[in-house]
Amino acid sequence: MYLKIHKPGSGIIVAVCDKDVLGKKLKHGNVNVEISEWFYKGDIASEEQVIEALANAKTANLFGERTIACAIKCGAVDAECVVVIDGVKHAQIFHL
Repeated sequence: MYLKIHKPGSGIIVAVCDKDVLGKKLKHGNVNVEISEWFYKGDIASEEQVIEALANAKTANLFGERTIACAIKCGAVDAECVVVIDGVKHAQIFHL
């Protein structure tokens, strides 16, 4: 999995995606989504590193089978909140 942490202002945005979905362009109705290297390609991370990053995130954007499974396993994402965009699992986390 690729893990990249963005620090805009006082919050932390965690971006995680599976290696095999990086660079994909997805389409869902009129919406196009790109899993861009700029936003997602950080360090290659273990499941433990992803779990630690999600625990500290105000916001997270997640794509891919392994990434979503990791987020569900640690309780960061409810399985019922996962959507599939053009065959790729996706979830977002927001803490107010």
